[in-house]
Amino acid sequence: MASTAEAGPVAPVTRFSSVDELADLVNASDYGLSLGILAKDAFRAYELADRLPSGILHINDQTVDDESQAPFGGVGASGTGARFGGHEANIEAFTETQ
Repeated sequence: MASTAEAGPVAPVTRFSSVDELADLVNASDYGLSLGILAKDAFRAYELADRLPSGILHINDQTVDDESQAPFGGVGASGTGARFGGHEANIEAFTETQ
């Protein structure tokens, strides 16, 4: 078993040559929990976001700046949330009653 130091976090980086290639890379993934797009032109970022499946979208913001009260479950093989019992399942999975 790997130690905690070896287990993560991981930040994958993939190069792409065009917005179309980027969309193809993202759409080929089984996952879609959260998406962040950093761009000079926010309108172009929203146009790109329409092409990418994601549970939540961030434009020119970090992907950890979520609204905790909003229902959220991701798409594809990501997340728990809506598909697996909603907020009650998340509370059970991520907390320990003491």
